[in-house]
Amino acid sequence: MGIAPIRWGILSTARIGGAVIEGARDSEAAEIVAVGSRSDASAQAFAEAHGIPRAHGSYEALLADPEVDAVYVPLPNGMHVDWSVKALQAGKHVLCEKPMDRRPARVEQAFDVAEAAGLVLSEAFMWRHNPQTTRLRALLDEGVIGNPRLVRASFSFPLAATVDVRLDAALDGGALMDVGCYCVSGARLAAGAEPQSVSAEAVTGPSGVDLRLTGLLRFDGDVLATIDCGFDMAGRGELEVVGSDGRIVLADPWHARAPRLVLERAGADAEVIDIEPVNSYRMELEDMAAAIAGERPPLLGRDDALGQARAIEALYRSAAEGCTVPVG
Repeated sequence: MGIAPIRWGILSTARIGGAVIEGARDSEAAEIVAVGSRSDASAQAFAEAHGIPRAHGSYEALLADPEVDAVYVPLPNGMHVDWSVKALQAGKHVLCEKPMDRRPARVEQAFDVAEAAGLVLSEAFMWRHNPQTTRLRALLDEGVIGNPRLVRASFSFPLAATVDVRLDAALDGGALMDVGCYCVSGARLAAGAEPQSVSAEAVTGPSGVDLRLTGLLRFDGDVLATIDCGFDMAGRGELEVVGSDGRIVLADPWHARAPRLVLERAGADAEVIDIEPVNSYRMELEDMAAAIAGERPPLLGRDDALGQARAIEALYRSAAEGCTVPVG
């Protein structure tokens, strides 16, 4: 890429960090140089397992490391903004794991700090960086299925554990926050706009978080989107965009392990568009590197993160109040 590698520190030993590490290994634009945990033992074990040079026994120590240019924050949802802000205040660029927050004001707070410091902050929706997603948006822009009418997005899996951070209400757990946020992102991308109103229904589990949620989002131009997500259903992940003249289906939109788009139009055989597999996390890290180098803004900046938070906030409000609510 012609860009000096960004030296990354990982703030916590969360499992998702392993995926980012693999992405960095595939790229000349990123180097994982340090990890921080709540104890020396856990940090050292993670560092040894992943070949990371330095291990810090506290998050604060990682942020104080002068050899770290940028920090990846994969902490529980409720800790995302606080530690992103601390990292920014320590002079580090930040890639914050999705969702940044369910409260738009908190998202704005983080971006205000980033912009005041002249640092890059981005929300880590790795699927948005995959060429499969880029091709979907290009096809929609070309009008190959006419005017979009309906978007259908789903993401679910059976969560067997009864004690899990994703079930912790105090840490902003819940199906919408964990996997449904992908569906919201997919609906917004496919519609090419922000939703004007939403309605939602949720099934709440014993810990107080949504185990299952379905929502309807309405966009300008009478484009509708249905989303569903859950922790107590079979594993699923699909994205369909139906237009006036056809439809596009992605059977693996979020992970893109087998990227492929199926295009169906009236009077024509279905067209299968295969995409060369790439590591979405590598693409995400390279996008950050380009933004840090000043080549271009990050793909996912303030506006996208705020759009996400506003839609999620509205979906939760609708589920709680039992009525359609405006977004924003």
